[in-house]
Amino acid sequence: MRLCLTLLCLLFALPVSAAQLTLTLEGGSRQWHTAQLLAHPQARDLEVEQDVAYKRTMHYRAIPLAVLLDGVQPGDHLQAVALDGFAAEMPAGPLLQAGPAQAWLAIEDPSQPWPPLAKGKPGAGPFYLVWRNPQASGIRPEQWPFQIATIRRLPPVEARFPALLPAPALAANDPVRQGFALFQQNCLACHRLNGAGDAQFGPDLNLPHNPTEYFQPAFLRQYIRDPQSLRHWPQAKMPGFAPQVLNEQELDALLAYLVHMAGRKVQP
Repeated sequence: MRLCLTLLCLLFALPVSAAQLTLTLEGGSRQWHTAQLLAHPQARDLEVEQDVAYKRTMHYRAIPLAVLLDGVQPGDHLQAVALDGFAAEMPAGPLLQAGPAQAWLAIEDPSQPWPPLAKGKPGAGPFYLVWRNPQASGIRPEQWPFQIATIRRLPPVEARFPALLPAPALAANDPVRQGFALFQQNCLACHRLNGAGDAQFGPDLNLPHNPTEYFQPAFLRQYIRDPQSLRHWPQAKMPGFAPQVLNEQELDALLAYLVHMAGRKVQP
């Protein structure tokens, strides 16, 4: 009995456990532990205004992400995978640049944990991709993945998932093609389509049914803009896409892509 009590006391005396970030890039994988990143010579205190996850100014210990991306070239494609299955697809170019927008990896110190994202929810740690001056390069909210566990170099989405592609006969300037690009930026991090994609977070958007098949058009637009205004669910995780993030012309293009893909169902 005394031994059990002693072990319990030791357990509760331990600090919150540190985390590990896996980078799978050119030449293999490397693991970075929290303590290594916090002590990195290029780590610094960073103020982030209009933080996407916390909706306010936040302060972090962070390191320029480019410092960790050894061997990555601007034309490469990267994917950040979160603990909950969110999989953000990101071209490497913006992540490597020193400005005007610059990507930073924020590192949660176990002795000073970040606040929860909402009541009853975890924080953005252990690792969070944040940006300085994001508006200067048109950085979208889905390019701020949090709770990151892995960053890996992969072929581009078009090569990995041909089931996502619109019909090849479409003109280069067809709105459906723009919608496909917007789908990759805004939807693919959480959703699959035709079973294609790496996300484990949200439902497939074409199988068994595409949302354009069961939503009235006005309600679908409302749902994308403000999900809770249409279907209130306290545990819902889908964010709304305000006009500042997805303007009306872009929303039209995204919906055009979904309508188009409803006629291109491919069983995985």
